Amino acid sequence: MSSAPKPLEGIRVLDLTRVFAGPIAGRTLSDLGADVVKVEPPDGDVTRLWGIKTAGLSTYYTQQNCGKRNVCVDLNAPDGPELVARLAEHADIVLENFRPGVMTKFGLDWDALSQRKPDLIMLSISGFGQVGPESQRAAYASIIHAEAGILPAPPPGEMPVDLTLSAADVLSGMHGVVAVLAALRTRDATGIGQHIDMAMMDAMTFSADIIMDALDDRRPPEMINGEAWQTADGPKILTGGLRWIWHQISNTQGLVDPTPKEADLSEKVASRKRIITEFLCGLPDRAAVVEVFDKANLAWADFRQCGEVLESPTLKHRGTVAEVDDRAGGTRKVIRNPYRMSGTDLSDIGVPAFRGEHNEQVLDEWLGIGTDGIGALDTDEWAQNDQGAQQ
Repeated sequence: MSSAPKPLEGIRVLDLTRVFAGPIAGRTLSDLGADVVKVEPPDGDVTRLWGIKTAGLSTYYTQQNCGKRNVCVDLNAPDGPELVARLAEHADIVLENFRPGVMTKFGLDWDALSQRKPDLIMLSISGFGQVGPESQRAAYASIIHAEAGILPAPPPGEMPVDLTLSAADVLSGMHGVVAVLAALRTRDATGIGQHIDMAMMDAMTFSADIIMDALDDRRPPEMINGEAWQTADGPKILTGGLRWIWHQISNTQGLVDPTPKEADLSEKVASRKRIITEFLCGLPDRAAVVEVFDKANLAWADFRQCGEVLESPTLKHRGTVAEVDDRAGGTRKVIRNPYRMSGTDLSDIGVPAFRGEHNEQVLDEWLGIGTDGIGALDTDEWAQNDQGAQQ
């Protein structure tokens, strides 16, 4: 990789987001080279409470906010909204994921900010869109997972269980970044900014392949994703559906289904599942199981526990886990962005910031003013005494 500038160097982002969907968009823009300034309230982003804390910085907060500078502003203070509006005038992009109407209450909505800066790009992430019958509903990833119909049907008599990842947050944040980059290109060509209304419900529905069955009124949806199979080396995930798996294994291993042709479908399915399982469980060891899958050209996977994932040979080879300054004299692990670019080095992802750590620096660089007399500004104990970070 060359030492070429990062793609978004020179772009300023004012990040008013919190929790996950918005912060991951800001983190991605920062990784790509933008100067991202997180505006955080005095009581802090709730994710500062999630995970192990070092120097007041939690695991979760660190992962989503590495590389951002931080200005701590109380929007409920008399001079808070105007200070943020002035910062927005000097930004290329504003990110926010408040419930629709909150930005309007503070005079920081799209209509107000675009009047002050016509070429501004603003990304608003919400659960159900900025306007509409459900726009005022509170939404987190689990809410959208349920509403989008992507949760697996539970066994009879049991309750549904949510996913173990915040898919709706990640997808809306990533789709938001795509839209922001497209809007930047449009602005560079026309000089005109725009507002991006990113509904998590839209992002999840667009990204969920199971929804395609609903488009064709097909019930129940056809199994096209992974299915667990027991083998001599423990359970494995195979993809492709039973018809494909039977075709590939029977052709390469000579398996025969004795079920009569006139048997009904359920009997054939049960018979072929039994034959495949007995064959896989009868193999001598892991090497033999893997050889069968590879010979049959089947995609397979081990079931990894969460704690085992970081030992993946692929993640180690790609340097996916990085070490950053923990602001207390040591380091802590974070996950790098997934981009590996041939001409740009994106390995430097920066460090997490204390609340209000960059009040003076950002106000000087962006507005050419000092912090004296601005009552809305605040800092946390670590930013007030940077020596504390070394204790």
